[in-house]
Amino acid sequence: MINQSTLDFIGDLKANNDRDWFLKHKEAYDAAQQNVVTFTGELLKELSKVDPYIDANSDPKKSVMRIYRDIRFSKDKTPYKHWFGIHKLSAKYHLEVGYYMHIEPGATFIAGGCWWPQGDQLKAIRQEIDYNADDLKAIVDAPTFKKLFGEFRDQEQLKTIPNGYEADNENISLIKLKSFTASHKVSDAELKSKDAAAKVASILKEIQPLLLFLQNAIA
Repeated sequence: MINQSTLDFIGDLKANNDRDWFLKHKEAYDAAQQNVVTFTGELLKELSKVDPYIDANSDPKKSVMRIYRDIRFSKDKTPYKHWFGIHKLSAKYHLEVGYYMHIEPGATFIAGGCWWPQGDQLKAIRQEIDYNADDLKAIVDAPTFKKLFGEFRDQEQLKTIPNGYEADNENISLIKLKSFTASHKVSDAELKSKDAAAKVASILKEIQPLLLFLQNAIA
């Protein structure tokens, strides 16, 4: 579970995003980060029960993203992220495919898939959809998937038809997608419940077939 003190720290950091404040509250940050690492360890154990690609004994620290922002090429010069991110839960998935969890008061969500693939990877996914659209539709059009994640095709799409495809292709709404992900909001109350890791894993379980489809496309 995620502690209320962790959510409080994130909220305070958002309101005081500068180095001096952060250094004065380093102890609170360390406690919050450790809470997220501990939660990630719990999540790995729960997720390993439903996804054979996940190793329950993986080091959870490696999946917790740095809180420091890369501001070199950004107009936003605030030095810290006002959230915690969890990613790369398994090295068995392709680098661009996997689960993600964003922890932020009132804005926590979990997700999975392939976010904004580029170049050959994007072409490979489109080709896989064109060849095996029924497999993808069986996943994203399933009632449980739609209830948890909404309409898969509502993600941002190209305004034009990709090269090599025709407008009358029956699966063009999937082929035109720029991103191939599914996400689900998690309330603060759910995040703070004792079985939070198990609940998150039970939802991510429904994304796993999508990961396998994308893995097969670009691996």
